[in-house]
Amino acid sequence: MTDFVDEPGRRVPVAARADVVVVGGGPAGFSAAVAAARNGASVCLLERYPYLGGLASGGMVLVLDDMCAGAEISVRGLCEEMIERLRRYGLAVYPPEPERGHDPAMWRKWSRWGLFDFNVRTRPHPICYAASFDPDGWKRVSDEMVQEAGVQLRLHSWFSHALVRDGAMAGVVVDGKAGRQAILGGIVIDATGDLDVAADAGAAHVHAGYMVTTVFRLGGVDTDAAERFQFEHPAEFEAIDKEARRIIGGSWDYWWLKTPLPGVVWCNCPHMTGLDGLRIEDLTEAEFEGRRRIHAMVEYARAKIPGFAHCHIVDIAPQTGVRQTRLLEGEYVVTKEDVAGRVRFPDSIARGRDYYTPYRALLPRGIEGLLVAGRHYSATPPAQKVSREIPPCMAMGEAAGTAAALALASGVAVRNVDVGALQRRLRAQGADPGAEVALVAAQ
Repeated sequence: MTDFVDEPGRRVPVAARADVVVVGGGPAGFSAAVAAARNGASVCLLERYPYLGGLASGGMVLVLDDMCAGAEISVRGLCEEMIERLRRYGLAVYPPEPERGHDPAMWRKWSRWGLFDFNVRTRPHPICYAASFDPDGWKRVSDEMVQEAGVQLRLHSWFSHALVRDGAMAGVVVDGKAGRQAILGGIVIDATGDLDVAADAGAAHVHAGYMVTTVFRLGGVDTDAAERFQFEHPAEFEAIDKEARRIIGGSWDYWWLKTPLPGVVWCNCPHMTGLDGLRIEDLTEAEFEGRRRIHAMVEYARAKIPGFAHCHIVDIAPQTGVRQTRLLEGEYVVTKEDVAGRVRFPDSIARGRDYYTPYRALLPRGIEGLLVAGRHYSATPPAQKVSREIPPCMAMGEAAGTAAALALASGVAVRNVDVGALQRRLRAQGADPGAEVALVAAQ
């Protein structure tokens, strides 16, 4: 039985007003805010952490993939701009076009960057357009882009609850060091990753989950020696690597990958199942258990893996890698069959690898003035598992922000935006909504 404490009524001061309020400064929310501002809307972007980037920076998910279909780059727009800005700082790496495809020499050169198409079953996987990047570089470029766009940014702002008036969003209330504050706006974009805003506003949703990760980086690694060992002593490497993955207790086959920083490798593990990313107790357990496994892995790596003798922990991600919690049940729910069947929708506004997101999947039912962008979009849990990578989430965010600005400019509700005009605007911005040819009728 749960006990309760009654809070006395309180008056909440209004701290900011904007045409568009974006809650969550991760890849989707950042993209939504920049897109809305570049299209003429006043924007307030709220983020609970002291930096932008979400799981890209704080969660240290340091490879951008799921953004090409064979040789075709399918996610462009703000995601591609981010990569190019990082590259100019020397903080992003991707294979040049002549080095992509099936070539054993290129596999040896690029596979330890994680820049290959893991969806292709042939081995070795083909090298493809994907990017390895630095998390602090992401923060730097994000700061630059929101400032250039004129976004009003409020960090250290934890979402508390949604303000709904007569079935429409009026803004949100946040908590922070200054106490509770109201941020008012005619259109709200939920980019929290966990559907915090839409769920609190009463939007239909499901609750799912399958894996969390405490990502970390190691420094002092001789990556040349480690790669020579892998390719020149494959049997010995396989035995040692198998034991390393047993100790970490769950990982991808390539549990360590190179980064733009010399001698620093990214470890997207350990993977932990059975934990709910919405439960404080489970998140706390993930932090403790993750660090325990990481320290055990480091001891083994130093003792057994060539190139890792002098490795050390650089950092453990300050954000737990939560992949799935609440998922919207919106105007359309994307299914795994839609993703696997490469279904194109007439109202497609974003692409992933070779799958498409309809505008209806960003729209909650029964609530006006609210859009959803990111891994909590309207999809079944199996569909979300294979369509939740950072690039397609950025594409969703860019579409949501652009749609909000178009709605304001034309004086219509966001659900009534002219989707054809939205698609044309996205293409003009360099994005790819994936809607040139409609293969199915709107459902």
